[in-house]
Amino acid sequence: MVITSSPRLAPASPAPGPAALFPLPLFPLPLLLQGNGVERALGCRVLQSPLAGVSDRIFRELVRRWAPEALLYTEMVNATSLELGHGRHKLEDLATEAGPIAVQLFDHRPAAMAEAARRAEAAGAFLIDINMGCPVRKIARKGGGSGLIREPELAARIVESVAAAVAIPVTVKTRLGWCGGVDSRGVDSRGVDSRGDDSSCGDSSGSDSSGACELDHDNKSRVTTAAVAWCRQLESAGARLLTLHGRTREQGFSGRCDWAAIAAVKRSLTIPLIANGDVNSPEAARRCLQQTGADGVMVGRGTLGAPWLVGQIAAALEGRPLPPTPGPAERLALAAEQLQALLASRGERGLLIARKHMGWTCQGFAGAPQLRHALMRAATPAAALELLNRAAAALP
Repeated sequence: MVITSSPRLAPASPAPGPAALFPLPLFPLPLLLQGNGVERALGCRVLQSPLAGVSDRIFRELVRRWAPEALLYTEMVNATSLELGHGRHKLEDLATEAGPIAVQLFDHRPAAMAEAARRAEAAGAFLIDINMGCPVRKIARKGGGSGLIREPELAARIVESVAAAVAIPVTVKTRLGWCGGVDSRGVDSRGVDSRGDDSSCGDSSGSDSSGACELDHDNKSRVTTAAVAWCRQLESAGARLLTLHGRTREQGFSGRCDWAAIAAVKRSLTIPLIANGDVNSPEAARRCLQQTGADGVMVGRGTLGAPWLVGQIAAALEGRPLPPTPGPAERLALAAEQLQALLASRGERGLLIARKHMGWTCQGFAGAPQLRHALMRAATPAAALELLNRAAAALP
């Protein structure tokens, strides 16, 4: 099997066997979101999470093959950078992409966020999403992402400003809170303001996961109460939908997602709520929806190296046959195709970007660990493609 030319993969066909994992559609009607003059309808209740450094147009086009109607997102767009002329490539050609694409913005300046939202709407955004959940230290400490959880009044002004600036719906993606036992203002159960020192809420490297352990019962109760108040404030400010990750910023991506807390927030709102966290299979999505009562699910890190996952979950929830999981030959072809697309889009830098994707995609077959090791050290695109060709030829 030679994959140097890396032809486009055809959409996956339904798997043989049972008609569907779940026989009846869980959500027979579309989800309607009313903006400031423009209504949007979500026919698919499975959303692909925005992923920094991952969810570019090339990645979105791969996800779209298996999930033609799902709401996909751009990478996070910094409103201030956009104002200065940087990051505009993330908005280019949105109107020409198939299916709905949301633009996710982050910043701490209401005026900059409003102007960025206008630019995104003009570029063809399906809706505007505001990131108030990113746990990365360098973003949170500047007042963006999850840092806004500690500044609820500022967060509300941002939502109000963005909602007033555009006609399309405005949504927010956030977390349960900042730290366990700390309310949305950064004040812990003793009344101590923790905002001056966030050393307990993330590691010094600025990574997404702090390694925090599970919250105890008392802290869970406090976090849930604060999360309800926080999310109701976002609704009052004009958010038309919330996506809630069931962990605090302190937890990052460690520990188990608290679906019970998401359920409590869902019961308190009148707008739709999308559950996020630990949704990595059709079965997990079903359990999450049953436990939370949410209006849909967002899939994040589970799609790394598996752009078919959103489509598989959507098929399951809609009572359709599941698309089959690609085998080794298809994965290798997908890795080669993505590499070539990145080279065409980003030049020589495309190889650096493709390395992580190839590492995620080349899994689950004999020789995969050795292949990943070699791909990470391939000095040229030609060398990487040769490695993929040889791995394909060696398949039984």
